[in-house]
Amino acid sequence: MTNGIMLGAPSSTPAVVVGAGTMGADVAVVLLRARCPVHLIETRTQAHQQIRERIAANLEQINCAGNLELLTMVATLEAVDWQNVQLVIECIPEKLDYKRELFKSLSALARPDTVLASNSSSFPISQIAEGLPQRERMIGLHFFMPAHIVPLVEVVLGPDTDQQVADGLATLMRRCGSVPIMVRKDVPGFVANRLQHALGREAFSMIQEGIVTPQDIDNAVRFGFGFRYIAAGPIMQKEHAGLDVHAAAAATIYPTLSNVSEPPSVLADKPGQGQLGMKSGQGFYDWTPEQIAVERARYDKALRTGLSILAADLPEIEP
Repeated sequence: MTNGIMLGAPSSTPAVVVGAGTMGADVAVVLLRARCPVHLIETRTQAHQQIRERIAANLEQINCAGNLELLTMVATLEAVDWQNVQLVIECIPEKLDYKRELFKSLSALARPDTVLASNSSSFPISQIAEGLPQRERMIGLHFFMPAHIVPLVEVVLGPDTDQQVADGLATLMRRCGSVPIMVRKDVPGFVANRLQHALGREAFSMIQEGIVTPQDIDNAVRFGFGFRYIAAGPIMQKEHAGLDVHAAAAATIYPTLSNVSEPPSVLADKPGQGQLGMKSGQGFYDWTPEQIAVERARYDKALRTGLSILAADLPEIEP
């Protein structure tokens, strides 16, 4: 299968992003910073101006304010000239029926060579594409919040996805300044979320067992091994330390690690108690509106500082 994004520069790759929530608006920034023409579809027309202003602010922060001219906001699929679209990225709510219905519509509207990608973090592309024609052009493209700051994007192949489509999409993402990884099997959680949940299972289990507090877990990661991960990932870090040392430690530690198949009650019970974190004002930490504002500002600044540290290792954006 040949598709228009394989060799074209970003400026020749017109794209559609469906859904302009937190994730969709940030994905639009990723494309716009490389001067991809973007149609952003959002049914809430009353929110269009606010979303546009947010995108403009994010583009201005990276000295790409002029790229806003390439953004078109519309309310429906029918408002797009589908003959000029080479890539669609779905960013609608995580409901499988909604995604399947959308991909069914996209299959009918888009050109046969248009790549249809889903940003879903919950559903493999094989489930979304089930029963649809031309599944070879359907693929997962999983960004991480905030998508315009966190460089990683997972290119996830389903069992029917054409490898050329995946390769072309990875090339485009690099040209947009992102760091793509190829996920060759459509497993639940893909790669990064599986790693995060493996860590989370052990962290919540240790809290459950009274070994450590939530605050100390956070400090152990941020100021211990997590601090090193900005310089080297877990495999490269062990190359530095010595695989013999790691293998010996693993032989002792692995048998004692948590292997529970259900989330520990210290986590699982909190949603039922209305403890959702910042959303509700209480989780493992207590939150006031003022504390939330301060923490989100600190978090954003820390992410941007980390991004500047990694700048030399990131792909160069190609206008």
